[in-house]
Amino acid sequence: MDRKNFLTMVGMSAASFALINCIGCSKSSDSGSSSGVSGPTGVDFTLDLTASANAALLTNGGSLKSNGVIVARTTTGAYIAVQQSCTHESYPLVFQGSNQQFYCNNHGATFSQTGAVTGGPTNKSLTTYTTVLTGTSLRVHS
Repeated sequence: MDRKNFLTMVGMSAASFALINCIGCSKSSDSGSSSGVSGPTGVDFTLDLTASANAALLTNGGSLKSNGVIVARTTTGAYIAVQQSCTHESYPLVFQGSNQQFYCNNHGATFSQTGAVTGGPTNKSLTTYTTVLTGTSLRVHS
């Protein structure tokens, strides 16, 4: 085998390994799209804050997931709602009340409480939803 053939084989092997690693990292076939993942549309639901299932929202910094949305209570007591999935590759987000941010455990993307990107591999902000508190009912809608 001559030098040119050897270098060609090494280069092809390296490219193959890189391709396999990139494909292995993807959650789905369209997850690598540059447009990012959007949140659900047509959102409109109400949470009864007296129900035990929604008790996390009675504490500042608490959150819960419902209908593809994370509903959270900020450290100042305001209610906020954003899409549940990261805009990078649609992995689930968590609300970190003490850090006042949404965080993706998969690739480390971070988002402010307003849904703006603050770090990580994505450049697309989260879809946000309107919250309206009436008595003990919290309505979340698009």
